[in-house]
Amino acid sequence: MSKRGKKSDDEALSGGEEPPKKVLKSGKDSDDPDSVFICELSKNRKVSVRNWQGKTMVDIREFYLKDGKEVPGKKGISLLMDQWKILRDHADEIDKLMAGVET
Repeated sequence: MSKRGKKSDDEALSGGEEPPKKVLKSGKDSDDPDSVFICELSKNRKVSVRNWQGKTMVDIREFYLKDGKEVPGKKGISLLMDQWKILRDHADEIDKLMAGVET
């Protein structure tokens, strides 16, 4: 797969920086009343849980500034609850494999 035009995920995690802090905000503070902000993964990547078309999803998305306001971009993924549960159930396996490739 080509990496043309894509930033490396390592860019956000390199440099010895501390991991982003988890923050919980209710949907009342945001423009999307059906969204709950969970945490910031990097400067422009965020995780939230939201309702869309009657379905609850875990949304991992890049944000950008437009007219001085932070808005969600096209780059991201929304996982339905069954997809989220499958990913969550495999977290230990992913952690073990990632431990072998950490620098």
